[in-house]
Amino acid sequence: MKEMRYAAPSSIDEAVGLMAAADGSGRILAGGTDLLVQMRAGMVAPGLIVDVKKIAEMTTIAESGGAYRVGAAVPAAVIGEHAKLKKLWPGVVEAINLIGSKQVQGRASPGGNLCNASPAADSVPALVAAGAVVTVQGPKGRRDIPVEKIAAGPGKTTLERGEIVVSFTLPARPAGSGDAYLRLIPRTEMDIAVVGCGVSLTLAKDGTCTAARVGLGAVAPTVLLVDAAGKALVGSKLDAKALDAAAAACRAACKPIDDKRGTIAYRTKIAGVLLKRATAIAAERARSV
Repeated sequence: MKEMRYAAPSSIDEAVGLMAAADGSGRILAGGTDLLVQMRAGMVAPGLIVDVKKIAEMTTIAESGGAYRVGAAVPAAVIGEHAKLKKLWPGVVEAINLIGSKQVQGRASPGGNLCNASPAADSVPALVAAGAVVTVQGPKGRRDIPVEKIAAGPGKTTLERGEIVVSFTLPARPAGSGDAYLRLIPRTEMDIAVVGCGVSLTLAKDGTCTAARVGLGAVAPTVLLVDAAGKALVGSKLDAKALDAAAAACRAACKPIDDKRGTIAYRTKIAGVLLKRATAIAAERARSV
């Protein structure tokens, strides 16, 4: 039997040192809702487990100048109870609270959801739409990366050896901003997205869209930032022509697979449908703030 070690560092520097010394055999335990399942299934056999739940920076939420830094290991349940985040970023909070069941949300974290690198991860399209930036730290120091640049493919990330995700930063919101996340699943809850779509936008007082970002999940090897969809909405009052153009951009960006949850044709069509519905919710929220 392969020897496995466990460590619970109290600082990020210590965690990075442990991961770097593990020579690729270390795994981060943020909540364990993916890692423990994979270990039991024999998919992974880490030589070292580094539990980061005792590191304050990774388990707290802080505000600065209207921006919010969310520790990568903050449980989904804690994020769901944060009143200011729910008000400013309802779509992001809703997406994070779609990770598993209520019991799972007490442990599961957005950092783990991101680093698991599933194309169908629920939190990631909403974070992409929000323009979230990820802070990572490794042996070479810290760097900030747009959230859409973390995943490299199913189960793979762009993180270098020894690097760990420390936190996410959600930018300060201009007046008239709103966001939303919608997914299509075969069951009513606790299922994997067939398609997921996050939209974040800002409206001027006359209703003109001045900024928009669209994140699309489960339709490609990684979650996508669909620039063309956001650009199709900007400058419009979200009329039918603009929505049709944005939906077409989402369909054009799709590179899905056929599997038991949906066909290529179905996923491609649904991407455009969810874009329109999520935009309508985000716009309604933008008008109400």
